Amino acid sequence: MADNLVSLQVEQSGHVAEVTLLGPGKGNAMGPDFWRELPVVFRELDADPDVRAVVLTGSGKHFSYGLDLPAMMGSWGELLGGALAGPRTRFLDEIRRLQDSVTAVADCRKPVVAAVSGWCVGGGVDLISAADIRLASADAKFSVREVKVAIVADIGSLQRLRGIIGEGHLRELAYTGKDIDAARAEKIGLVNDVHPDRDAVLAAAHELAAGIAANPPLVVQGVKDVLDHGRAPAVADGLRYVSAWNAAFLPSKDLGEAVQAFLERRDPEFTGE
Repeated sequence: MADNLVSLQVEQSGHVAEVTLLGPGKGNAMGPDFWRELPVVFRELDADPDVRAVVLTGSGKHFSYGLDLPAMMGSWGELLGGALAGPRTRFLDEIRRLQDSVTAVADCRKPVVAAVSGWCVGGGVDLISAADIRLASADAKFSVREVKVAIVADIGSLQRLRGIIGEGHLRELAYTGKDIDAARAEKIGLVNDVHPDRDAVLAAAHELAAGIAANPPLVVQGVKDVLDHGRAPAVADGLRYVSAWNAAFLPSKDLGEAVQAFLERRDPEFTGE
């Protein structure tokens, strides 16, 4: 397994690997280390014949607060002033790099079970959408929150959630940016089951992963491949479209206002410009 990991921890028990988000940002926020390390880890798990299933979880009370805006904003600052083709092209490449990081989870031939506790926001929802199965603790809360910071979600939630929760629920979450609790998440099919606390959901995820790992590994991988056959090309096409859309239209006064309001800890005032 990759050495000197900063944002992720990987442990293996039997044929099940556990990948834990470590941050280092508050609430396991996703900074540069995370985006660099995630595809490396999941490609190695994919290639390891001793790993048959993966449990994905967060350290501490929360799964993830999502994108670490302060840590990532440095590379995006040139966009906020109304960039020309050069900066927009570099930003397009950056979006596609982040997309590829999460797609490495979806492309892993070993089924991935996400165990979610506490907050799962923005990029956190992108990540669990790339898992095969999601379980939650009773305190879990979910939000496709990008719309509230003047961004069209572009790392996979809009493409993958359609096949998980259906069109109406996806549009409600994506248009409003609202928070939903574990009970609502279970009702709409975002998670399969809700468990009392973090320890219970992690134990349930490992039990489920062990049950998967007990089956013929190449057959399980074949089932995943067949299930993904129709969806994966549509997801890839959607990701390519939204990356181009955001490279063209993300720079706006509303985005600058969202960033400023975040830094000043106040509600933004959007004008549609």
